Amino acid sequence: MNRLDKKLKELKQEKRSGLVCYFTAGDPDFSESCNLFSQLGQAGADIIEIGIPFSDPVADGEIIQAAHIRALSAGQTVSKTIELVKKIRLNDNKTPIVFMTYLNPIMQYDFEKLVFETENLIDGILILDVPHEYQDNFKLILNAKNMHLISMTAPTTRLDRLEKISESATGFLYHVAENGLTGGNLNLPNLEKKIAEIKPIFNIPIAIGFGIKNESHVKTLANKVDMVVIGSALVETFFKQGVDETIEKIKKFAKILRDNK
Repeated sequence: MNRLDKKLKELKQEKRSGLVCYFTAGDPDFSESCNLFSQLGQAGADIIEIGIPFSDPVADGEIIQAAHIRALSAGQTVSKTIELVKKIRLNDNKTPIVFMTYLNPIMQYDFEKLVFETENLIDGILILDVPHEYQDNFKLILNAKNMHLISMTAPTTRLDRLEKISESATGFLYHVAENGLTGGNLNLPNLEKKIAEIKPIFNIPIAIGFGIKNESHVKTLANKVDMVVIGSALVETFFKQGVDETIEKIKKFAKILRDNK
């Protein structure tokens, strides 16, 4: 049982939705990124999602694409992202960390090397552009080091495919709330209908991401989903207003989820 397993068990016992916070590693630079990440757990993030910067982040909207560009321009690499996690762990060895990445940078680095070097540092990896049919080898490598390969589904994922994914999914399921790019608009009636379809199929917690931007969205989803993922809204706050305002926003989101059990 790693940090992620413990946190998911804890959320279930507390009967509340968890808060997953996404930021891009090295945005706007290594030092500022490290300062922010080191405070997330204390601010109320139940899970930290760290994006590995990539030059062609096709699933991301303008806000997170810009974060990737800033990070790469500042010299952020896969190796530096591992160093970043090591520094985070000096201040916070409790909050689960999941890498969110595209295939290209982790294959260029060497996936097995990445997993070996992050053993006991991170708790899972979500690879955005690897279809379910090609995930087996990644799962084997990760499972051997007590890490999860996080599965992903979308509003268009067919029922038979959902059932197939559920057979081997571990950790939690990341469900994309809306088709399109990160930071899009949230259609709550459609989402609620999809959640009702997915829940009976999966025996692991379900996280909802893409399009969750404000306190109203968080309050609406509180206790209806296992976890709420917030990315673009936080990345934008961090870029425009800095660490302190970002931490305050996270505290507000976390309080909503704790108060609405």
